[in-house]
Amino acid sequence: MVFIQVIVGGITRLTESGLSITKWNVVSGTFPPTNDESWVREFNLYKDTPQYKEINEGMSLSDFKFIYFWEYVHRFWARVMGFVFLIPFLYFLKKKMIDPPLLKKLGIVIFLALLAAAFGWIMVASGLVERPWVNAYKLSIHLIIAFSVYAALLWALFSAYKSTTIENDVGILLIRPLILLFILFCVQVFLGGILSGMKAAVIYPTWPDMNGCYLPSILMDIKEWSSENFYNYDRNGFMPALIHFLHRNTAYVVFLTGCWLAYKLYYLGRMGFPLLKRTSVVLIFSLLFQVSIGIITVINSKGSIPILWGVLHQVGALLILSTLVFLFFVIRIKK
Repeated sequence: MVFIQVIVGGITRLTESGLSITKWNVVSGTFPPTNDESWVREFNLYKDTPQYKEINEGMSLSDFKFIYFWEYVHRFWARVMGFVFLIPFLYFLKKKMIDPPLLKKLGIVIFLALLAAAFGWIMVASGLVERPWVNAYKLSIHLIIAFSVYAALLWALFSAYKSTTIENDVGILLIRPLILLFILFCVQVFLGGILSGMKAAVIYPTWPDMNGCYLPSILMDIKEWSSENFYNYDRNGFMPALIHFLHRNTAYVVFLTGCWLAYKLYYLGRMGFPLLKRTSVVLIFSLLFQVSIGIITVINSKGSIPILWGVLHQVGALLILSTLVFLFFVIRIKK
């Protein structure tokens, strides 16, 4: 369900639906408008936002219903997830069927889920006052928190099964490149979230160059490196160019580091650890899938970001994250 929620969140972002619901009503917001009067009321609230006034002025009610749908699904699915988790959790907790280690892991999941919900509204609120869209940096933080919820749940799932770990001497050979790849991956996801928020792919829809050059000329101008450009990224081309450049080149480093780790996994797998050999294949496939989809997304972002390819690119990131979490679980080094 979290996997699906991240996908729906991507669609919500790419369709610019995130600001269609202007209030965060935990209870009353569970139900969508049910008649013409309530639809008009919601539409009028949206008309007061900067996004409508600066971008969507003149939008029809039917077009509003489309963007409202995706934001509503995103919020409704989050509520459903809460009940799906909370009801059995409280039941098993009352029956004392959750052991302390698992309870600790689920406690982390609950904390991260609440943090994701709170920051989701903070993110939406950032686009209801000054900018006609959500703040790109807050959007990326929201994405990172969502990925953290997914990873924490996945870790709890692995922990619920019989522990299968690799011997210490083999784990020592793998843990450093795995940690390096994980750090690079987290940086890349954060940059990807900012890039999506800034719509930087639309500005540079070419590959392997960026509109004919490797390094955009605006990045060579020392005057452009200012806090003003960092904050008001939507009023200049500096930050979109910088984030796009960093995201592309970090992707190359992630891919090469991932190939290095996959080679070590495959080699050690042939030495008597077949699980590592199989995981190396999954890691390589995930990396190739992600890089390919990323390139396809960029070159098709002429005028707008293609929803299908953009969402698949986010799916690829989840596949890589799943593989890394699994590897961390398998090659834990016990003292």
